[in-house]
Amino acid sequence: MNRTAGKLSLLLLLTPFVLWIVLLVLLPHVQMLRISFQVRESWDSLDWGVTQYSNFFAESYYWRTFIRTGVMSLLTTALTLVIGFPIAWYIAKLARGRARGLLFLACLIPFWASELVRTYGWMILLRESGLFSSWLQALGWVDGPVEFLYNDVAVIVGLVYNALLFMVVPLVTTLDGLDDNLVEAGYDLGGNHWHVLRDIVVPWAMPGIVSGCIVVFMLTLGSYLTPTLMGGKDSAWFTQQIFTQFITRFNWEQGAALGVLLLVLSSLLVWLGLRLTGQNLRKVLG
Repeated sequence: MNRTAGKLSLLLLLTPFVLWIVLLVLLPHVQMLRISFQVRESWDSLDWGVTQYSNFFAESYYWRTFIRTGVMSLLTTALTLVIGFPIAWYIAKLARGRARGLLFLACLIPFWASELVRTYGWMILLRESGLFSSWLQALGWVDGPVEFLYNDVAVIVGLVYNALLFMVVPLVTTLDGLDDNLVEAGYDLGGNHWHVLRDIVVPWAMPGIVSGCIVVFMLTLGSYLTPTLMGGKDSAWFTQQIFTQFITRFNWEQGAALGVLLLVLSSLLVWLGLRLTGQNLRKVLG
């Protein structure tokens, strides 16, 4: 009786998760893959083929935007890691008591607002009549208003800011488990800061580094709001191409093909990152 009740409880607990995976993740992706191979011959006639994928390789704007989005996402991930690692190290190893909680809270507070609000906040600071431009004029460093928005640097600033928490949290969790005696032993054996970082800290933190990089890269690659608002109409982000095909042109077949290609790119780069770092998903996910 108890065994039956246990199985029933487990089934009830797993049912929402299984339904969520099947209905909201698996089925939409299968449907998107199916639509991507449909070729519309007329308004009521469909055939099967790879026309949409041929269009992608034939149209240089598509694959150039595709490559550009991938490269900028990798750059954003690297910058987020460089900025987030010292923050995570300070929170995990140097901060004590209330200061540790306050630092975590400081990282968390910006995420009480939505991505849209956070992005508009940066736009207020960076626009031509914004705070930074006013400071530069007040200091006499520039003669007139300076526009910091609508370029790649502004897009990366917004993406790094929006992704920073997702890098800091897994790093803090991993670095928390690092025994301080190992670090001290590294210095006692004659190592300098670089040797201790390379031979002790980074290998220990590698699961957190890879986990944070995967999350940040996936979020950045699929981001739409920040590149659109901070990069302007010429930001050329691949998700904008997908939006245009689905919503503006009602070309669901081409939009689905672009979506599949984006999924393939993200999966391929995550797999490559795991192979290069010698990690696996089970170890990274803890």
